[in-house]
Amino acid sequence: MIHRRFASTILLTAFLLAVSTSVTAQNNPYQIADTCYVCMLKADALIGREGFSQANEALLLSAILSKDKKAQVLYYVEKMRDACARKNSTDEEVLAAQEELKTVARENGYLQYFYQSYQFAKNYFFNRDQHIRALEIMQEMQNTAVAEGNEYGKWLAEKEIASYYQVFGAYQAARSHIRAIIQTYRDSQDPVIRRQSLCPYYLDYSATFPSEADSARFYVEKAWEVAVVPVDSVKCMLASAKLAAVDGDYQKYAYYRDLCLQSPHKQAIGRTTPALFSCIDALFDGSYDRADKSVFSRLPSGSLALLSSVAERVSRPYVALDLKDHCIRANRNDFAWILESHMAEMNARYENDQLQASLSDKSREVERTTRLALLLGMLLMLGAVLGLLLYVRNLRRNQRKDERMIAELTAAKERAVQADAAKDRFIQNMTHELRTPLNAITGFSQLLALPDGMFTPEEKEEFGSHVINSTKMMTMLLDDLMSTSAMDSGGYRINIEDAECESICREAMRSAEHRVQAGVNMLFLPDMDLPFAFRGDPMRIQQVLTNLLTNAGKHTAAGEIRLGCSLTENQGMLTFSVEDTGSGIPASEAERIFERFVKLDDFVQGTGLGLSICREITNKMGGKIFLDTAYSGGARFVFCVPLS
Repeated sequence: MIHRRFASTILLTAFLLAVSTSVTAQNNPYQIADTCYVCMLKADALIGREGFSQANEALLLSAILSKDKKAQVLYYVEKMRDACARKNSTDEEVLAAQEELKTVARENGYLQYFYQSYQFAKNYFFNRDQHIRALEIMQEMQNTAVAEGNEYGKWLAEKEIASYYQVFGAYQAARSHIRAIIQTYRDSQDPVIRRQSLCPYYLDYSATFPSEADSARFYVEKAWEVAVVPVDSVKCMLASAKLAAVDGDYQKYAYYRDLCLQSPHKQAIGRTTPALFSCIDALFDGSYDRADKSVFSRLPSGSLALLSSVAERVSRPYVALDLKDHCIRANRNDFAWILESHMAEMNARYENDQLQASLSDKSREVERTTRLALLLGMLLMLGAVLGLLLYVRNLRRNQRKDERMIAELTAAKERAVQADAAKDRFIQNMTHELRTPLNAITGFSQLLALPDGMFTPEEKEEFGSHVINSTKMMTMLLDDLMSTSAMDSGGYRINIEDAECESICREAMRSAEHRVQAGVNMLFLPDMDLPFAFRGDPMRIQQVLTNLLTNAGKHTAAGEIRLGCSLTENQGMLTFSVEDTGSGIPASEAERIFERFVKLDDFVQGTGLGLSICREITNKMGGKIFLDTAYSGGARFVFCVPLS
């Protein structure tokens, strides 16, 4: 067997040597020797399968005989791709293959493969749900490219980061990176960049805008202008069909829909697109009520939002609300999956760090023990007794250190268990803050749906304004829930504009009145002349007041809930107060109730996030919120907003 393998290697070497001396053409996309290209195709077909190593070694041998430096670099490219594709590969193997590729690519001057190694590594970790690790690799690639001034590296990094955000539906975060991709393409003379099609990036940029915006249409038109291959065209057809559906132009929509479905390249538009077209058709022809609603489980949240816009355009308000409800549930499930995935990765990293720390401590312990043994050997002649005492004392010191280490690890484990329990409570109850605006939307929408004549046009207009306002509140709450880390890092923003005190208070009371128990009166008792205009963030103030009123409604079984506002209670501030005749709150809990996940009564519905969010918002506005511990007969919360 060994002789046959040796003989076949000799024959292959002789063949490649003969061919390489006579064939040096470069009639292939990689511009390498044709003999190397043939070997590369064979290796490429076996990536992740048995027989790859032999095929790739043949590529390296051919590259050496042909003196083709680029083909030698491609050998390491194929090697890394195989490491990423094999199911039994380890992280260490992939990172080692990346370092090899980076070194060879830099030495031979093919820096595009240097940066592509980051792309391969990012895909490997992302496909194994190590999303944080994948993002770190992309940021490392971007930092390296910026430091070295490499245009291709910066372009590729922007492309990968944009793709990362798009996968998670964070189109606003992706927008700046897509814009940088387009600008780099326009300004660049790099042949690798210029070979790319600009069409997909215009379409991606269009998707970052609302479907009703003019910018979305403008960039779809730009994509049509630069579409050069059939795949680009079919993607443009899909984008145009969606925009036509949102505009209510059925004829134009049907034209592009048929082009998409009849195209031989329709696989480029995704597997869920035919289902999306079926739903749009049902909205236009009125057969939505008879359609199979199970299709929604197969559609992404972006498609559900598009269908909601189409339903509003064709005057189907019930359908639009139904679709928005499906979209909210889809977003909630996506968020829960992202959070669970990231928490699992962080837990795995924590456990790995603890293991590495433990191994490092043991290694240092072994080194110290070895040095101590040598020292004892040298001092043995001077006095065995003295050496023994020193050794015993050192052992006792190490024992105390181990005991402290065990205590620290035990405490760390308990903290990790508590953090995991808090995460579970958060995921299970995170819809608490969404119910108030969602119920308001449902209630007023049902009123709007009653037969004509039940309400005057002015009343219907008022109901519609409540639906719109509650929709904005629900959108803001979703942003708050998904942006907790942004609040902690200082990225949360307050929008200062003209506001009117009475309208904010009454809108908050309307949003919370459905949570007030039967027999309880909710009153507005201002201690100031109204109307009163000031500068502030009306939506955030309304959110805080709605939360305080909702909490009062949950804990008040009889009596009154009073909402007040005053200019004299706190100098230089507009002071709101919410008083109730409910069960009250002990003074000892006055600060703890503002912490995240804290609930004094586990039998009352809620996540324990409401008051924490209220304090975060108040701090951002430079105000203050607190429990009035001097109040008796229930609970009284005070919320102050600065007037300057």
